[in-house]
Amino acid sequence: MIKDLLQLPKDLPVPVDDGACNHLPGLLMPSIPLRSTSGRTIDLSKIKGTLVLYFYPMNGHPDSPPMIGWNDIPGARGCTPQACAFTDAHTELTHLGVTVMGISSQPLKDQQEARTRLALPFDLLNDQNLKLAGTLRLPTFEYASTVYIKRITLIVEDCVIRKVFYPVFPPDRNALEVLDWLQARSTSSA
Repeated sequence: MIKDLLQLPKDLPVPVDDGACNHLPGLLMPSIPLRSTSGRTIDLSKIKGTLVLYFYPMNGHPDSPPMIGWNDIPGARGCTPQACAFTDAHTELTHLGVTVMGISSQPLKDQQEARTRLALPFDLLNDQNLKLAGTLRLPTFEYASTVYIKRITLIVEDCVIRKVFYPVFPPDRNALEVLDWLQARSTSSA
């Protein structure tokens, strides 16, 4: 059975802001090396400039069996539409001097497959041991005995978290929300 991962069901439950990310603005990115889909090890605490880091539960695979109950978890569904939306906005984000990276706890080989299949122009970073998520105290959820990072997007400037998008819904609109915020900030500081 092939699933259409690009289409979001109309009846997805909307996640609520539970305050789980209120502590993030102003924090420094911790020094935690993460493996990337390009084969590099990246330490986000060493990157100067503006980063958009979108944390997502997992990219599904169209040939895998349906994940029973996944669509019932607020905020779980939509990783592929979110990634594709960041791909669509990538040129504009790059023109603003922004580097985009996605981060999840799913196995690196699954991230590499998704990056290739979706032709993502940016790296996906692997936090399979939840070291970065745990250090930042990011909200998570459990499904089928596996812990996943909830969908969160951070704007990091010179290693400091400046803006948090949480909860992110609908996920396919997140890239445009980020772009709007960055453009408004750029205009107001000009």
